[in-house]
Amino acid sequence: MSKVIGAHAVSVDGYITGRDPRAGRGLGDGTMLFDWYFDGDTPSRVFDGFRLSEPSARVFDALAARVGAVVAGRNTYEDSDGFGGGGPHPAARLFVLSHRPMPKMSERQTLVSTGIQDAIAAARAAAGGKDVGLMGGGVVTEALKAGLVDEVILHQVPILLGHGRPFFQPLPGHVRLRLVEAVPAPGVTHLRYEVER
Repeated sequence: MSKVIGAHAVSVDGYITGRDPRAGRGLGDGTMLFDWYFDGDTPSRVFDGFRLSEPSARVFDALAARVGAVVAGRNTYEDSDGFGGGGPHPAARLFVLSHRPMPKMSERQTLVSTGIQDAIAAARAAAGGKDVGLMGGGVVTEALKAGLVDEVILHQVPILLGHGRPFFQPLPGHVRLRLVEAVPAPGVTHLRYEVER
């Protein structure tokens, strides 16, 4: 069965954006959270234009190859200018979780307004047996609250941003994680955790 995974580049102090993220400004000022996408010599086999270090390419491409659909929150969608009508993954269908109507969605994008369970169910149906990726702190937090997340993957960048949008929002209780893999790479450490049930 496919897994539900939350994967994000994150600062050491837990932020997934810089200051003042919003439509037209992307993920905010000076985050440096994604420099590792372009700082290496190894081209990604999944994402055109990405040139990663060899260890990052190995981890990133293996993860990207698993994803068949993505669920993103409204903030992530708007901060990313609607992903240009596509999605954050070149081959995966995008499901946007929002309780408000969405203007101008493309045929690769689907609005789900009935909650995280329905968004993940719709993404699973479209994923063709592959995994469902989660984008955005709110989406990941809601999926954790609902007990739907199988793995949390942090691409931890050695920077303290001090401000921005945090990856995790308040949870009603503890969520235990088990470290499965830690891969150090230039400018980033890839940490893969399984969610303990």
